[in-house]
Amino acid sequence: MLFIDQIQNLLPHRYPFLLVDRIEEISEKKIIGIKNVSINEEFFQGHYPGHPIMPGVLIVEAMAQVGGFLMMNDLEHPEEKLPFFAGIDKTRFRRPVVPGDQLRIVAEMLKSRGNIFKISAKAYVEEQIAAEAELLFSIQDK
Repeated sequence: MLFIDQIQNLLPHRYPFLLVDRIEEISEKKIIGIKNVSINEEFFQGHYPGHPIMPGVLIVEAMAQVGGFLMMNDLEHPEEKLPFFAGIDKTRFRRPVVPGDQLRIVAEMLKSRGNIFKISAKAYVEEQIAAEAELLFSIQDK
């Protein structure tokens, strides 16, 4: 299990945009990360007042950060690299994510060629899929 200090060693994101709290499992091709969703998140002030729902784009971003950790973990000198979105395909939202939920994000490497990576990601709340997508990344030098 990896905690926030180890996550910040590989990912360039910081508060308020770091959307991964813990890595529970990691192998060469698969990773499981956790995002605890709290009412204290800044985006809940405006999305939506009286009926707070985590924005779908931030769920996709959380999946991308977990997938990014999987890619960066396998690179030599990851401190010299940055992951960038190159595409988002087959995205579906299955249920709302609300304060108190815990997102369990499972990301798997589908393909890699040079500095291009394709990852399948699913975000679960308990055993229900909240969102899923195929994410395409480009790793660039800083």
